[in-house]
Amino acid sequence: MDNQEQLETVMNLIIHSGNAKSDAMEAIKAAKETNFTLAEQKRKSAEEALVNAHHSQTNMLTSEAQGKPTEITLLTVHSQDHLMTSIAFCDLAKEIIDLYGFVQST
Repeated sequence: MDNQEQLETVMNLIIHSGNAKSDAMEAIKAAKETNFTLAEQKRKSAEEALVNAHHSQTNMLTSEAQGKPTEITLLTVHSQDHLMTSIAFCDLAKEIIDLYGFVQST
């Protein structure tokens, strides 16, 4: 993977991870406001963004497995941090939406 490809891959990872985190937060807010239809739409959108982020990460891993290692830069580390944080937010959003739904139904 050349420097330009790596930069594009890393930026895609950051963008999609950021979108996932934002959508997860919007899903939690919607659930808090008892708008569970919107909460579920935003949660699904967050999951789709995570899939796109994972595709970018997989590109980097595949390249490295083919003997073309990724240069580790601060931007690369930052992209991985974004991904891991977004995964945690999406997991928590699902649980929080479920909790708000449970409280609403009682």
